[in-house]
Amino acid sequence: MQRKPSTYLMSAVAAVLALIAPFCMPINIATEIVIFSIFALATYLLISVAGLYSFGQAAFFGVGGYIAGYLYINTDVPLFVGLLLAALGSAVAALVVGMMSIKRIGIYFMMLTFAFNQMIFYLAYSWHSVTGGEDGLGGIRRPDITIPGVGKIDLSNHVNFYVLCAVLFVVVFAGLYQMMRSPLGLVLSAAKQNMRRTDSLGFSVYRAQLLAFVVAGAASGVAGALFAMLYRIMPIDAISWHSSGTAVFMVIIGGMSSIFGPVIGAAIFIWLQGFFSLMWARWPLLFGVFIILVVLFLKGGAIELFDRVRRLVTGARGERSAP
Repeated sequence: MQRKPSTYLMSAVAAVLALIAPFCMPINIATEIVIFSIFALATYLLISVAGLYSFGQAAFFGVGGYIAGYLYINTDVPLFVGLLLAALGSAVAALVVGMMSIKRIGIYFMMLTFAFNQMIFYLAYSWHSVTGGEDGLGGIRRPDITIPGVGKIDLSNHVNFYVLCAVLFVVVFAGLYQMMRSPLGLVLSAAKQNMRRTDSLGFSVYRAQLLAFVVAGAASGVAGALFAMLYRIMPIDAISWHSSGTAVFMVIIGGMSSIFGPVIGAAIFIWLQGFFSLMWARWPLLFGVFIILVVLFLKGGAIELFDRVRRLVTGARGERSAP
């Protein structure tokens, strides 16, 4: 059995990717990719590791964004307190939804998460005094960070804000990867293969999946809070089921065979979204064709494409070196 790379090695690779990203694209695009990578990683934990096809992650993304946005508009809470409360609020929401959804499997689980997503969407839509309703929650500020011995860091500077998002991305990446390698991750993987047998061995599949659901909800909340600070507004569209589908598409495009899949998928999705929108006003049609082609010819996503290229290169080198 092949041993998985250590958390330190994988985290170092993720940090290098985050470091070089601003040199390859505009800083705002790089920041958006990093934020949605956190969101996609949370969805990857549920889909690829736990086998839970959730179509309600946008609800927790939105809860985190609204909590952080409301706090940063109406109070003077420090940055990390707002992020912590956003993660906590999203985790509580995920706990409530998960307790009622995880008892169902397959299509029933998917429909329940979708239904809860719609319920939270219409709650945000109707609670105009707090969420801004259909206009969104605007005027969100970016609190400065004060570090002893360093001074105050102005997050209105795009580079400083990107560094914050990149650091949180690496932290979430490392935490989720370590969780996947832990006994909890092994239980989730075993339950994905055969839930009844895993249960019969004495492991509580329900508790393991519920814990994964809560962790994914908390990570989605952090991504939502960063998204709200990036554009200084939390739009109502960010909490709709379309956003949940976006996270699932990112995982599919990148591939589910590696934890880097959702990160690559987020980068491809956001880049193609901007590229297609410049080509044609009805760009979702082009994007739909792209998704269909990926599903038909690249079931393993971009990771499978890289693997095919690697095997072709390795095969070509082997033929040249053969007598």
